[in-house]
Amino acid sequence: MQNQQEIEALQAYVVELEERNRALQEAAERAPARSGRGRGRARTAVALVLVLVSVILAPVAVLGTWARLQLVDTDRFVQTFAPLAEQPEVQSFVTAQVVEGIEQNVDIDGMVGEVFDGISELDLPPRALAGLSLLEGPAAEGIRSLLGTGVERVVASPQFAQLWETALRETHSRAIAVIQGDPNTALQLSDDGTLSLELDTVIREVKEVLVQQGLGFAANIPEIERSIPLLTADSLILVRTLYQVAVAAGYWLPWGVLALLVAGVAVARNRTRAIAWAGAGLAVSFLLLAGGLGIGKQFFVGAVSPGVMPAATARVLFEQLTMLISSTLLALVALSLFVGVGGWLAGRSRAARAIRGAAESGFTAARSAADRRGIGTGGFGRAVERWRSAIIVATVGVGVLVLFLNRPISMGGVIGTLIVVLVVLLLVELVRRPGAAEPAAAGDEMEGAGAG
Repeated sequence: MQNQQEIEALQAYVVELEERNRALQEAAERAPARSGRGRGRARTAVALVLVLVSVILAPVAVLGTWARLQLVDTDRFVQTFAPLAEQPEVQSFVTAQVVEGIEQNVDIDGMVGEVFDGISELDLPPRALAGLSLLEGPAAEGIRSLLGTGVERVVASPQFAQLWETALRETHSRAIAVIQGDPNTALQLSDDGTLSLELDTVIREVKEVLVQQGLGFAANIPEIERSIPLLTADSLILVRTLYQVAVAAGYWLPWGVLALLVAGVAVARNRTRAIAWAGAGLAVSFLLLAGGLGIGKQFFVGAVSPGVMPAATARVLFEQLTMLISSTLLALVALSLFVGVGGWLAGRSRAARAIRGAAESGFTAARSAADRRGIGTGGFGRAVERWRSAIIVATVGVGVLVLFLNRPISMGGVIGTLIVVLVVLLLVELVRRPGAAEPAAAGDEMEGAGAG
């Protein structure tokens, strides 16, 4: 009886030891899983922060690049402002400003009065002298009309457009001095943020043309100091103090944004999802900046008109000034959407898998048809298959580098680069020759790499 009790006690002890052992094994199995989940959450958090920072800084990088090009690149500066000379709204404003400047510095009524006083001293009949005074006012108005017509003709001529471009090119070399506050530059930046172009050269040209047309009074036009406000913005005052920082940021910040974006995608557990969200975030960010430009246009027009210039002239100036950045934003939105859609197509969703499956079926049929017609790729195709992932990554990477090295990014550059990348990827799919087991699609490969 006692032996039986000892055996039962021993069996119970063995059962207890087995349960403890099982519990310890389960705990040991759960510990790495918890550790893995913790590391996964940390990677996701880091990737999220990196991508989010790159999305936030992307519009700042675009603005910095645009500002740097306008400040540093003379050809770009001239290309931006030279077409203004051919805009009717700007021509009308320049004409009015030149005429007003001449009239403020030339006493037309006094000149006409002196002429009529000289005529009145001649031995004229009393009736002629009585009518002479009636002609003095119309004569002055006629001279003003001739002056306005002459100035308008000069401003609308190709010579003025060439003169405008030459003045811009000559003065741009002093733009840095303007920002630094040099008082000897033709472009002047006032304390209230108004950037103006001096009209001295234009008025001298108008004077010469009027004299050549027989208007002798024009020879009395003195040297006149007058300027045209090109734009007014408080930010120009900040540009003056942060010029060196702006130039450096305009060049390096886009590369920093790209590095943050690449690092965020590389750290993410699910890289294709990170690419999709990054593309969507960048598209939204650039669209918000484009919307901000639209609001800025309305604010600018309302701020400078009608006190500084007419609303139509202000609108033309703003549109011409922001033409480059607007086209760049449009191109970047298209590029971001393409990246986002590409990341989604490479993802794990049912729709993306279905699309990849249909595409793979089509490529498989095309490769089989080519092999049946004796135009297979043989060993070269098998080599392409082995290096397929590397070729895809290299092609996309080279495309991105080409876009960034040819700044500012344009819609034509984006479309051309995307076409080349797509053609290369298409050729890879047609040329490669999988082995006996058809490998997974490129998106699945990327998913496996991201999960790892």
